[in-house]
Amino acid sequence: MSTLAIIGGSGLTELDGLGRCTELRLETPYGQPSAALVRGTCAGREVVFLARHGRPHRIPPHQVNYRANLWALQQAGAEAVIAVNAVGGINSAMGTGHFCVPDQLIDYSWGRVQTFFEGELEQVTHIDFSAPYTADLRAQLVQALRAEGCSYSAGGVYGCTQGPRLETAAEIIRLERDGCDIVGMTGMPEAALARELGLPYACLALVVNPAAGKAAGPISLTDMEQAMRDGMGQARAVLARLLAVGQ
Repeated sequence: MSTLAIIGGSGLTELDGLGRCTELRLETPYGQPSAALVRGTCAGREVVFLARHGRPHRIPPHQVNYRANLWALQQAGAEAVIAVNAVGGINSAMGTGHFCVPDQLIDYSWGRVQTFFEGELEQVTHIDFSAPYTADLRAQLVQALRAEGCSYSAGGVYGCTQGPRLETAAEIIRLERDGCDIVGMTGMPEAALARELGLPYACLALVVNPAAGKAAGPISLTDMEQAMRDGMGQARAVLARLLAVGQ
């Protein structure tokens, strides 16, 4: 059975239910990953967990060492990656507490190292990124969400912004016009780096707030944190079901 990597975002700095846990502190050619990797078993399946923002939650989205994270996960034996992301809802159907398993993304971030293919190369290397998320992993997430009775969308467009600030209402209007359904800050370059390493990759996005301008008043960070706490409990259940079914 293949080893699955789970990258936990805001609100998911550890994964409950892991047995036979071992901490792995790996060095990579790109520096240190965000935190020690935790390797163990869940529902009889090998899992490698990484807290994207560190433990404790301290690394902002634009300073995450995405290359080190993906490289370390592959070195630890991961053969596929599920990323958990907290996002804002742009599409009116994707309110707080709703899950989205995106099938597309648009990258608005800047200044982040986007690729492993740079420096002294023997040849220029391109990847096909037409479909940034892996279809069968997405299908497994959708099946687990359905079985858990969660509110979810089986597709959508993830817009990745720079952060760490939240977006302006005008920026959200632009993202909506571009076709984005949800907005987050960590979807890229993570997805592209996974593709460069040949790692199947899918995203489980939890909506923790209406995006700027999508609610009557300003965004409440307190409400966001509460939605994160509530929703990540459901996310853990979805992941546990996926792991159990996949063994």
